[in-house]
Amino acid sequence: MDIRKVKKLIELLEESGISELEISEGEESVRISRHPRMGMQVAAQAPIMHAAPAVAAAAATPATSAGQAAPRNDEHTVTSPMVGTYYASASPGAKPFVEIGSEIEVGQILCIIEAMKMMNQIESDKAGRVTAMLAKNGEPVEFGQPLFIIE
Repeated sequence: MDIRKVKKLIELLEESGISELEISEGEESVRISRHPRMGMQVAAQAPIMHAAPAVAAAAATPATSAGQAAPRNDEHTVTSPMVGTYYASASPGAKPFVEIGSEIEVGQILCIIEAMKMMNQIESDKAGRVTAMLAKNGEPVEFGQPLFIIE
């Protein structure tokens, strides 16, 4: 499917106010959603793109045998809503969107994840203070991988 068509579909999704759009063209199909579904299984022939991804919260997990501490009750973990490349700033050499100790608001941009040549802004779904940045600039991230801890 032509990338220009996909971009046009994203624009239509943003303008219309609908939350999800799925188009099939021959054997190819594209689903564009404002809010990725948790636990979604992706078929090999159906690439998924998110126009304005929501930030997902990971469930609190107990301490592991590797020595990781369990999150405190007042901590919120922001996870990656997609597979891609993590960027802490809008361009190389630019100031990062947030740093450890930054006070953030709901909807504030935390980072960018590049997926399939599309830059996806990841926004905070909780106000608070950034206590940890768990991904490194320019490195790949997985779906559900913790990116930030906010308290």
